[in-house]
Amino acid sequence: MRSAGPVPVPTQLSESRKRALLALLSDEESMVYAAAREQLLLQGMDTLDWLRPHLLSPDPVLRRRVREIIEHLSRQSADTNFLEFCLKQGEDLDLETGSWLLAATHFPQISIEGYRAILDDFAATLRERISLSGEAEEMLRGINRYLFGALGFHGNEENYYEPDNSYLNRVLDRRTGNPIGLCVLYILIARRLKLPVTGIGLPGHFICRYQSSATEVYIDPFNAGRILTKADCVQYLLQGNFKVRDDYLAPVSPRRILLRVCGNLHQIYLRQDRAPETTRLQRYLVALAR
Repeated sequence: MRSAGPVPVPTQLSESRKRALLALLSDEESMVYAAAREQLLLQGMDTLDWLRPHLLSPDPVLRRRVREIIEHLSRQSADTNFLEFCLKQGEDLDLETGSWLLAATHFPQISIEGYRAILDDFAATLRERISLSGEAEEMLRGINRYLFGALGFHGNEENYYEPDNSYLNRVLDRRTGNPIGLCVLYILIARRLKLPVTGIGLPGHFICRYQSSATEVYIDPFNAGRILTKADCVQYLLQGNFKVRDDYLAPVSPRRILLRVCGNLHQIYLRQDRAPETTRLQRYLVALAR
């Protein structure tokens, strides 16, 4: 059997070649554009630096096509980064890092540091507003008044199956999300406040739990942070005809939280018949389920 041989490495483009490809990008003939696009994609991420200035080109066709190529390459890179993270990290992976890397696969131009700073600001404000050494329920109600009252975060009941509800950057942008998206937000703010808050994966719903040596309190961020008892959670299971199982009320590991987020997105894209997105999320599920 003949060897496949080494994979060819793209050669660096000369200035004249770059100018020629740019001219072809703005060609009205779609086949000409497709050929130029393929050549640029073969160059990989090295293409980005010299393509970016042309986002300001006076030619609207060139601007649009350059933007599409940059976004394609950036999403490809973000996809690789997220898969690598999933494959290398264990059960207690960094949920915040994983959430931002997942967001970048769909929104490759986001400023992760900027969004981290927003969460830092939320936590700093809460340190001034609540007593972190007080009674657990009063402290949690103070967090809820700020997040769901002052800031206006709320469950997106009208468009529950919108993909944006699952991406952390969009939850912050729009101040709405699905149960697990809002729980991730709650957990990350609690982490900054050094509070023992974890995710609880009820069937069909996702909530948080605050647990110390003296107190156990459940919180429902999708419903404005409603405070629940363990008995309330058991009642939810019974009303939904679910078995009352210990694992339903046990903390979900960061890896399983990220897996559930991706599972939700996979189902949404499948329902919307978005094949490329469905395939992409399927790869993430395989990587996270190992």
